[in-house]
Amino acid sequence: MTQHPLASAINEWYAENARDLPWRRDGFSAWGVLVSEFMLQQTPVTRVIPHLERWLERWPTPRDLAAVPAGEAVRAWANLGYPRRALWLHRAAEQITEVHGGVVPRDVESLLALTGVGDYTARAVAVFAYGDRHPVVDTNTRRVIARTVHGQGEPSPPSASRDLRDMDALLPDDDIEARTFNAAAMELGAVVCLARSPRCAECPVRKLCRWVAAGAPAYTGPRKPVQKRYEGSDRHVRGLIMAELRAADVPVSTAEIAQLWPEAAQRDRALAGLVTDGLAVETESGYVLP
Repeated sequence: MTQHPLASAINEWYAENARDLPWRRDGFSAWGVLVSEFMLQQTPVTRVIPHLERWLERWPTPRDLAAVPAGEAVRAWANLGYPRRALWLHRAAEQITEVHGGVVPRDVESLLALTGVGDYTARAVAVFAYGDRHPVVDTNTRRVIARTVHGQGEPSPPSASRDLRDMDALLPDDDIEARTFNAAAMELGAVVCLARSPRCAECPVRKLCRWVAAGAPAYTGPRKPVQKRYEGSDRHVRGLIMAELRAADVPVSTAEIAQLWPEAAQRDRALAGLVTDGLAVETESGYVLP
C-alpha cells in the first residue's frame, strides 16, 4: 500500500517527536477528547491542560456534567476565554445523555448535531477518539499544506471544501496511519512549521517543501481579517463582568458591575450581550451565572 511521501515522512517524524499530551494517551475517553477539542478552540495547549485535567476529574462523563446547572460549567471554565463554549459543552453533555445514552457518538453527522460542535470538532472526535478515517484540518495543518503543497508562505483564508480536499489527497488509506497523519500534520505546524519563525532546518519534509524550494517567498495572497485588540474591547469588558460573576456566591448588583469599567455605554452593551448569550441572568438582586 503506497502512501504520499509527505505523509510518510511526517508520520515517521511524529513517531519520534510527538509531545506527550493527555488526549494522545492510550485509554483517554471519547468524552475527554470532546472536552479537549472544545477547550482548544482559540486557547493554547499549555493553558488547556490543567483546566482539562480538573474538568475531567470533576465531570468524568457527559452524564456527570449534565447533572449540574450550566452555571457550574461556566464557573469552572475560569479564564479559558470565550465562555460560551462552556454553555455549549454543557448543552452537548445533556444531548449526549438524553439522546445517546451518555456515550459520545461516533459518526460525524451525530456529532455535528451536538451544540457547539462544528465540522472540525466532529471530525476530530471521530478520528482521535474512535480511529475512523476522515481528514481533519486545523490552522496548523492548513499552514503545513500551504507551504509544502502549494508553495505559499501562509494559507489562504479558510475554505472547508478546499481544505478538506487538500488534506484528503495526502491522507493514507490505512485508518491507523490516517489517524496518525491527522495528528502529525497538526504537530508539525505547532512546533516546527511555525507561522512567524518556521524552523525549516529541523523540518522532516524540507526537501519535499515547495515553499522552501521556491526560496521561501513572502506571502502576497488574501489574508484573514486581523482580530481587534483585546485590551479595551467589548470582549475585555465582558471578561471583567464574567470574572466577577464567577467569583461571587450571591447576585452581583448593577452598582458593583458599574465599578468594573468606567465607560457606561460599553459596559451596558457588554452586560446586555452576556444576558442575550445566556451567560448572565438578571434577578431582582442583580446578575448571576445561569
